[in-house]
Amino acid sequence: MLILFSKLPGERHDIVVRGRAHGPDLRRLPRETGRTIPHDLAHAAVEEALGLQDGFWAAVDQGVMFEDFRLLEPERHRRAGLKALRRFADRTFPAELKVSWAHRVWSGQRTSGRGLEPEPALLSDEQIRVACVALDRAKERWDALGQGESLAWDWRLMGRF
Repeated sequence: MLILFSKLPGERHDIVVRGRAHGPDLRRLPRETGRTIPHDLAHAAVEEALGLQDGFWAAVDQGVMFEDFRLLEPERHRRAGLKALRRFADRTFPAELKVSWAHRVWSGQRTSGRGLEPEPALLSDEQIRVACVALDRAKERWDALGQGESLAWDWRLMGRF
C-alpha cells in the first residue's frame, strides 16, 4: 500500500492511499497539519518502527473505511469498509494509544498530570527511543517538502489481523 501525504497551502495536508490489500483507493479529506507533522504520518512512522501489526494503517490496508475518507473512484465499497471498522476497532485502539503517547513524548507535550497516567507497560523506554527516531525521520522528510509536493510512504504490512 502506498500512502501519499501532500502538503497544502495554509498548513494543511491531504492523503491518498493506493494499492490496499482489501478495498479501493482512498483520499482523506484535507485537514490541518498541526505543530509538527500530520497525525497520520506519525501513525505510519511509529507503527512501522514498532512493528505494530494492528494499528491505524494496518486497518486501512485491510479495508477499514474511516469517516473522513472518500473513495477515489466512487463505487459501492464504503459500507463494507465501515463494517470492517467495527470489526477491527477493538484491535486498533491499543496501537492508537501507543502512537499518541510516543508522539506526545517526542513533541514535548506534557506526559504527566491530570488525565495523563499511562499504563506502566504502554511503551518501554526502548520503544520510545525507536519511535522518536522514526518521528524525527518522518519530520525531516515532511519538512523537506515544498507546498504541493507529496511524501510517498510505502506501507509494508508486517502481519495480518
